[in-house]
Amino acid sequence: MMYEALKVADPEVDELCRAEARRQAETIRLIPSENYVSKAVLEASSSVFTNKYSEGYPGKRYYEGQQVVDPLETLTIERAKSLFGAAHANVQPYSGSPANLAVYLAFLKPGDKVMGLALPMGGHLTHGWNVSITGKFFHSVPYGVRKDTGRIDYDEVRDLAKKERPALIWAGGTAYSRIWEFETMAGIAREVGAKYAADMAHIAGLVAGGAHPSPVPHADVVTTTTHKTLRGPRGGMILCKSEHQAAIDKAVFPGLQGGPHVHNTAALAVALKEAAQPEFRDYARRVVSNAKVIAAELMAKGYQVVSGGTDNHLILVDLTNKNVPGKVAARALDRAGIELNYNTVPYDPRKPFDPSGIRLGSPSVSSRGMGEAEMKLIAGWMDKVISNPTDENADKVRAEVKALCAKFPAPGISA
Repeated sequence: MMYEALKVADPEVDELCRAEARRQAETIRLIPSENYVSKAVLEASSSVFTNKYSEGYPGKRYYEGQQVVDPLETLTIERAKSLFGAAHANVQPYSGSPANLAVYLAFLKPGDKVMGLALPMGGHLTHGWNVSITGKFFHSVPYGVRKDTGRIDYDEVRDLAKKERPALIWAGGTAYSRIWEFETMAGIAREVGAKYAADMAHIAGLVAGGAHPSPVPHADVVTTTTHKTLRGPRGGMILCKSEHQAAIDKAVFPGLQGGPHVHNTAALAVALKEAAQPEFRDYARRVVSNAKVIAAELMAKGYQVVSGGTDNHLILVDLTNKNVPGKVAARALDRAGIELNYNTVPYDPRKPFDPSGIRLGSPSVSSRGMGEAEMKLIAGWMDKVISNPTDENADKVRAEVKALCAKFPAPGISA
């Protein structure tokens, strides 16, 4: 990474940027929502498009000087539609949560009923959870996972939907490790006359790479972040059927935001082109296979993996039987150079800020080119640290982690 102008203008921020680059290069990053973008995506996101304001949509802007921005946004839209097979794409949302809010604004009135996977069961705040604006302005009817399997029971979802008759049903989550049955959810929504939204923020890259079924043919609207498994800039995107184009576009602008972040649009265009390449499909498959290896290794060492494994990039582990709280484990692992997050597990008796579980995923290590052998090493180090979460033990593991990372340069920040 080169920050020559920054080094002169602001040495303090320059050093923080360099320190973060070193940290990302020298650690094993297992937070499921994190990844590495390519150097091309980094360059586009720091381009001169950051200087431009572009309220409106291509061909219908409120400022002049859009001769270059309009073709850029049109290109990004077309690439998104092509990659995911969507009738329409809006690439302006600032992130996933604003994209989800646009769905509410497009289709619902305050007080309408919303069904989504409950946050403690692996859902997302914006799917109607009570501390979110979506749970305060709308009537939330959350569904969960079975206590015995850790999986969604779609018959139970159907029964709840028939009883409550929601206006909107969400599929998707932030800590659910199994394949989403998007077509089944579509059938449930049709039965009760609800709009159907699928949030594929975590799995968009897997969908693009053919490693997870796509919600696009089934849902009225699909929201996503553009980072995570998709390996794009920090941003959001909405895909929808053609009949919902006007409502969605109006909800994004002027409903929720002003001008888009055009530098992110440029970076997203690059990421979408990368995701359409054959090698991206190899990456997506590697993400899933690597996650399966880590899950199997941890289970072999006596760890309770929620739902008994994973079908995607994500693993949720209940540490109750190890007598180590999730926060203690996460902090010890962070000291060891293994970055993940503590997380609530379904039916967790502990508080959300001090939960029983940890959440981890394979996107970042897969982007570095690591495979089965490295996943086994990582699972072994995790067990070593969790079994003895002392600073001394963590420091010993960190040296081994750093040596492994040196063999697999981090994309975009290896030079």
